[in-house]
Amino acid sequence: MREIPGSGRPRGAAGSPLAGRVAVVTGAARGVGAALARRLSDAGMMVALIGREEATLRKAADSLPGRSLCVETDVTDRDALARAAHEISETLGQASVVVANAGIATGGPFVHTPADLWQRVIDVNLTGSANTARAFLPHLTHTRGYFLQIASTAAFGSSPLMSAYCASKAGVESFALALRGEVEPDGVGVGIAYLHWTGTDMITGIDDHPVLQALRRNQPRFARKVHSTAEVSAWLTSGITRRARHIYAPPWLRWCQPLRPAFPALVSRLARQELRRHPPSGLTVKTGVLGAGGQADLDAHLAATHPTPPERP
Repeated sequence: MREIPGSGRPRGAAGSPLAGRVAVVTGAARGVGAALARRLSDAGMMVALIGREEATLRKAADSLPGRSLCVETDVTDRDALARAAHEISETLGQASVVVANAGIATGGPFVHTPADLWQRVIDVNLTGSANTARAFLPHLTHTRGYFLQIASTAAFGSSPLMSAYCASKAGVESFALALRGEVEPDGVGVGIAYLHWTGTDMITGIDDHPVLQALRRNQPRFARKVHSTAEVSAWLTSGITRRARHIYAPPWLRWCQPLRPAFPALVSRLARQELRRHPPSGLTVKTGVLGAGGQADLDAHLAATHPTPPERP
């Protein structure tokens, strides 16, 4: 854990309702998490960044204008998250905003995806979100704060070759909806953010898969646009400020909600067409974790669970 003092309250933050409060963002070493941490710091919040890549996490925290704290923590480790919550409370104060953003993805046919890798995606994305809520709900109950669950349009219609990711994102949506009903009487708000194509390192991996590339190609032109993490973090920060129940990134996604029953059949039809064009052998080669962040998590997890045996003398 490392505290970054910052350079005082950023200019323009004085009128923000978030100013002076504490935010926690998981998966904050890179991508959307790092960009959101920056936006919240610009709004005058003290930000605790949680992630797996200590050096990258520290670099993200060092770039923030306000006071911050970086904690290298695995969201699948309940005890470590509980310790992080205590340390954040002691150093910055109790959190008013908690963003469950940590997530990884794997691509490739289900039958060729190692079971441990498939399970790791579920553990990080779904169980990790629940662990985050469990660790920080005492904070949010005390501050009558706001919990934001990062979901995805993968919850709208599951894509072939990404079964673990889609299952986890449908799961976190359901989890957040259930949690909302439990904690709203205590004054805690729960929001769900639906992200579409976002310019993270995960997108590069997705475009390597011919079927997933085709699914994107078959979307309307406006729906194919890849939005920068700066754009997405701005939409998220606006929703956090309003304690929104739903945040759509990009905003036009809200009009897709009534059409959700039609999406699974449409995605399946497009997938069948593309799968006929590509031999199974070509798809098997693409199996694996997507993006540098996902690889970093997997490497750290494997190092912790399968330590290298000592060399023999």
